[in-house]
Amino acid sequence: MKKISALLLALCLLAACAGQETNQPEVSESSETELIPLVVSATPEPHATILEYIKPLMAEKGYDLQIEVLDNYYIFNLALNDGDVDANYFQHVVFFEGEVAEKGYDNIANAGAIHIEPFGFYSPTYESVEDIEDGATVVISNSVADHGRLLSILQNAGLITLDENVDIFSATVEDIVDNPKNLEFVEVNPEMLTTAYTNNDGDLVGINGNYALGAGLNPNEDALILESGEDNPYVNIIACQAGEEDSDKIKALVETLKSDEVKEYILEHFGGSVIPVE
Repeated sequence: MKKISALLLALCLLAACAGQETNQPEVSESSETELIPLVVSATPEPHATILEYIKPLMAEKGYDLQIEVLDNYYIFNLALNDGDVDANYFQHVVFFEGEVAEKGYDNIANAGAIHIEPFGFYSPTYESVEDIEDGATVVISNSVADHGRLLSILQNAGLITLDENVDIFSATVEDIVDNPKNLEFVEVNPEMLTTAYTNNDGDLVGINGNYALGAGLNPNEDALILESGEDNPYVNIIACQAGEEDSDKIKALVETLKSDEVKEYILEHFGGSVIPVE
């Protein structure tokens, strides 16, 4: 009888344990992957590299950061305006404002400033500004939004003088009033600038910071003339769909990119060639 009682007691205990296990909250396999998708288009360097770094940080906030890498400047804002992506990270604010004005994009907005990439002029021909000869060829981007920036760099280096009445943001080659070295300007697509430099297609090549980094150039070390990062208006931004600036997902993205951890990563990884902003 005692044996039967002991057996019954053991069975009851097993049943109780089983009941406790089944009453515990179930952890579904999908719960760990139920992150909210956030699709951001970016150029390879430095933007996509920075976004890759923050992927786990965004996952901690509940977002699956999906990065679409593109290299054609002129399709980013079109895709964003059409709602194909949630945000993009590739452009400075002057380019953004120019695109909105020129193409009439009404579904995109500036969600926040992230960093500055000082523009540089690189030379396969010269080792100093003093070496630049009469009639040297200068290759620049055909993006009008970059022209004022590029020309102001050359003016600050003493190579040209712009009309003092021109708005520097909208200046073009036609606004040059003094060109003592008779520099000849050639325009190419932004993504072809590093190719022009590699192929010796110009004596001076003005290259965007992101394309320079993507080609293995270090702006701080390799540029013959480098733009100053101080009081620089050409800050790179996160752009999003209009009305989403204060959405949880866009705020999480901007706040993460502006966090102290990410700022430290940017400075260390890019050796000062990419400068975070406050």
